[in-house]
Amino acid sequence: MPVAIETPDQPDVRALIDALDRYQSALYPAQSNHLLDLAALMQPNVLFAVARDEQGIAQGCGAVVMNPEYGEIKRMFVRPEVRGQGIAAELLKFLEASAQANSCYRLLLETGIRQPEAIALYRRFGYAQCGPFNDYHDDPLSLFMEKELRD
Repeated sequence: MPVAIETPDQPDVRALIDALDRYQSALYPAQSNHLLDLAALMQPNVLFAVARDEQGIAQGCGAVVMNPEYGEIKRMFVRPEVRGQGIAAELLKFLEASAQANSCYRLLLETGIRQPEAIALYRRFGYAQCGPFNDYHDDPLSLFMEKELRD
């Protein structure tokens, strides 16, 4: 499935983000949801990627928020009906390569403990548990992970 940098303000991509918000809201209370809104995703320091099927329909997305010292993986999501096809892995590979192409060699993320498939994906890609970073605080529902992209 092709993955490319796109803007998140397209109708089918917004629908994908809305689906992610509903999914996250069903799993976690508001104080444990650290969602970026559309305006934040439109900032120039954000690499926003979309995976589209053969019909051009957005099936998955993810972003890297570029900071001076690291990039933060945000908004990773694949529609439930197409999970298990390797879309999340393709998105993550693409985001890592895009971060490196922009001289970002360290990625961090926060994910929820009620998402074992996401945690397994990140571990399979070499992400290791770390402590809270940036404005995050210890939260029993959060798991923080990091990966150095340089060999």
